[in-house]
Amino acid sequence: MRSRFMLVFVAAALLVAALPAAAQSSQTVALSSPVGVWKTISDKTHKPASLVKIWIENGELKGKVIKVLNSDKGPHPICDKCEGERHNKPVIGMTIIWGMHKDGDEWDGGTILDPKTGETYKCSIELVDGGMKLKVRGYIGFSLFGRTQVWLREPAKVAVPALPAAASSSAAPLPAATSSTGLPATVTSSAPPATPATPATPATPAIAASSGS
Repeated sequence: MRSRFMLVFVAAALLVAALPAAAQSSQTVALSSPVGVWKTISDKTHKPASLVKIWIENGELKGKVIKVLNSDKGPHPICDKCEGERHNKPVIGMTIIWGMHKDGDEWDGGTILDPKTGETYKCSIELVDGGMKLKVRGYIGFSLFGRTQVWLREPAKVAVPALPAAASSSAAPLPAATSSTGLPATVTSSAPPATPATPATPATPAIAASSGS
């Protein structure tokens, strides 16, 4: 019996010890991929512009805008300068990166759209700073002539389950206390009973003046 307990204890200790290593390994794998949500930073104003979600579908890297953070046209702009099917469509939800494929440490061969101008460019992206930043370069013709932005990885959001109401309880409610007669017991209080108000003294009736002598 004791040996069985020791085996269970050792197995549990090994499992607990392995958890941090597994979590660290998972985090390392996540940081080695551009998949995730990124905060775009304008190379002109150096201010956050939007949040872009990047994913990989059948070996092709894509990205779409999920939130606009800074725009001259408000939080819900449309791409009025885009052409084709994207013309006058909302920027939020619009795919702005497509056709990207992995090439060594980079992803390239695809296209990136600037929703503000409606212009499209060839694109290459590369993870930097240990996977916490994404260097995004758009260019026409040769990569030497173009623009570069550095996007910041957004931390993964962890859903917090709703807590039960404070008043609720899994235990069954206790029955109300009763007296020996079966009637509900009178609730006592530690506070002294209130002093009854002193009744007002009735006014003395006025004596009527006699009309006789």
